[in-house]
Amino acid sequence: MSGPKDRLGELLFVGMGLYDEHDLSARELEALRGCDALFAEEYTSVLAPGSLDRLSANLGQPIQRLDRAQLEAQSAVLAELAQGRRVALLVAGDPFAATTHVALRLAAEAAGHRWVYLPNASILHAAAGFLGLQPYRFGRTVSLPFPEPGFAPTSPIEIAGRNRAGGLHTLMLLDLRPSEGRFLTADRAIEILGERDPLGVHLPHDAPLAVVARVGSPTAAGWFGSRVELARAPFGPPLHTVIVPAAELHFEEAEALARFRWPRP
Repeated sequence: MSGPKDRLGELLFVGMGLYDEHDLSARELEALRGCDALFAEEYTSVLAPGSLDRLSANLGQPIQRLDRAQLEAQSAVLAELAQGRRVALLVAGDPFAATTHVALRLAAEAAGHRWVYLPNASILHAAAGFLGLQPYRFGRTVSLPFPEPGFAPTSPIEIAGRNRAGGLHTLMLLDLRPSEGRFLTADRAIEILGERDPLGVHLPHDAPLAVVARVGSPTAAGWFGSRVELARAPFGPPLHTVIVPAAELHFEEAEALARFRWPRP
């Protein structure tokens, strides 16, 4: 007669990196081949088109997509774990950059299941590395949402301004709604900064910004300049991220950013 311990499952949180299925490590692929059920979410970020389909074909196993509501409900994943199965949740970037995934981990742990963390590259570190900014000089990360009627928060700009004045860089994540085909682009984000801080109270008009696009992909690119200069930059397709550098740069950071100066020399 089997007891409760015989029904314990194992939940793998698997980071897929920044571009496509080829960013998975050999260790991650080996772990995925030993799973009974595979889930994936792409609402926190997205991979190159077809990445999950190609991975599914490679593994010979379907990958069930979960939207935000389904993942927050936790029921689909927990139901598989309750059968004593080995389950993987595939996440673009790194799994624990999102609080939803931590909540799922805690729920699985509370039910007595085991969990495994298989990390991968995240924009939280890759943007700094690509630009040559020192990662330990970043302050609080902010998210810039899509403008909505009656909803125009200034807190992301206020936080970025405080970070800048305190000698810290700010990573500004831009809103995305993949299910709707909507991605907040860097050019629109720069417009929003001007609209919500028209007098330059928090971010002076001449304060330089940096933009990175498609980090981790073959077309990754960066730009550095004032709001006016970057307003005319050809950022190309998403994903985009805006960085507000500290008011004072380390000389090596300044030298690294110089190669991204826009307009190009």
